[in-house]
Amino acid sequence: MNKRRIFAGERLRSLRDSRDLKQAEMAGRLGISVSYLSQLEHNDRPLTPALLEALSRDFPIDWDAFEEDTATRRFAALREAAADPLFTTGLSPDQLTRFAEQQPVLADQFIQLHAAYRRAGERIQIVDEAMSSDNVGGSRLPWEEVRDWFHDAGNYVDPLDRAAEALAMRLKGFSPTTAALEQYLRQDLGISLMYQSVAGLREFDATMRHLVIDQGQPSEGQRFQLAHQLAALALREEISSVVENAKLRTAAARQLLFVGLANYAAGALLMPYTRFRDTARTVRHDIDRLRQSFGVSFEQACHRLSTLQRPAQRGIPFFFCRVDMAGNITKRHSATRLQFARFGGACPLWVVHEAVAIPDRILVQLAETPDGVRYVSMAKGLVKPSGRYDRNPRRYAVALGCEADHAREFIYADGLDVGTGRAATKIGISCRLCPRDDCDQRAFPPSDRDIIVDPDRREIVPYRIG
Repeated sequence: MNKRRIFAGERLRSLRDSRDLKQAEMAGRLGISVSYLSQLEHNDRPLTPALLEALSRDFPIDWDAFEEDTATRRFAALREAAADPLFTTGLSPDQLTRFAEQQPVLADQFIQLHAAYRRAGERIQIVDEAMSSDNVGGSRLPWEEVRDWFHDAGNYVDPLDRAAEALAMRLKGFSPTTAALEQYLRQDLGISLMYQSVAGLREFDATMRHLVIDQGQPSEGQRFQLAHQLAALALREEISSVVENAKLRTAAARQLLFVGLANYAAGALLMPYTRFRDTARTVRHDIDRLRQSFGVSFEQACHRLSTLQRPAQRGIPFFFCRVDMAGNITKRHSATRLQFARFGGACPLWVVHEAVAIPDRILVQLAETPDGVRYVSMAKGLVKPSGRYDRNPRRYAVALGCEADHAREFIYADGLDVGTGRAATKIGISCRLCPRDDCDQRAFPPSDRDIIVDPDRREIVPYRIG
């Protein structure tokens, strides 16, 4: 069988230009000479498996967009599956290439088997959820249905995201201003608008077509509520279509999904996909710089980063969550291999819990989960003012992170020993799902393991894992 030769000179030049790299810098990243790179860019030489591996490793987001044909997609999926720490002996790029080309059916079966293994891990979390006192009988509450719907959708809703981006283009500007949102609501949608103190954040009278925004919110909060109402009205058909096809069990769940999708569309309107993704890459996903550029809150910018999963234009796969003062996860999504526990809090060793107690300070952490995958996490404690003395402000923390393979693109990884991982904190998903038997912070034993109790011996945790 003849080995497939891949010539990608134009793609390499496009990649180098998009990252503003000189030939010497690009060659250094790939571990080749400048003359060799020049030959590759002029299609005088084909890409080798080792170079394909280097491009996928050092430019994972950019190069993934070029992996369009079936054979190359198979190689990429095979590479990702074989990189799982589950496999103690790694395969070289040449071995993976031969496997993908000479045994394509077997390679596809291996990829599917690995995907099934990952799904099995998620099913354990479903069992854990069924054990919770809040979910006796196994029936999901409406908000749980909606949460799981967004998870299954990958936290990206393509038709709604594109419609919101198109609407933002009509409103013009880098990101629609408050004045532009107000003008569209008043002139195009016939909505009267006021800012005054109200019990919640926003009140809309559909009959009178009158909108009241709570004036006690920060300016970015007021702007988001304007965008929510604008999206709920201007994109009602698109949102309703998604809700109708969601097949949720209850009317309450469908209503909650409508609200969630209007929030999603508001974020996509204020942070249009292409502009936001390109800016995020330019500033290496610096949340404060993104927040200032688009006039949004720290949390809104973090959340938007977790939705950048448009095919052929993906952003870095991030996980995102929000944790309250009691350790409850009130928002969560992961485009990475890390999956949050479906019930209860997260691992107490995770930096997000420390961030809750230290508002307005960014904490970073290199963490390693039991499967051996390392993650770079950024967490920040936030306080949302209530605008009134007699109403307590909301205190919580948000966390954003990615797998260590993307550390070069994530500014918060600077200064961390990502390469060796010697300083990585050993975390789990939750105590019920964590197999570690040497954790001093364990609150519960794992649900699938026996415990051993010795009355004559007391360690930090009053039992050992069987």
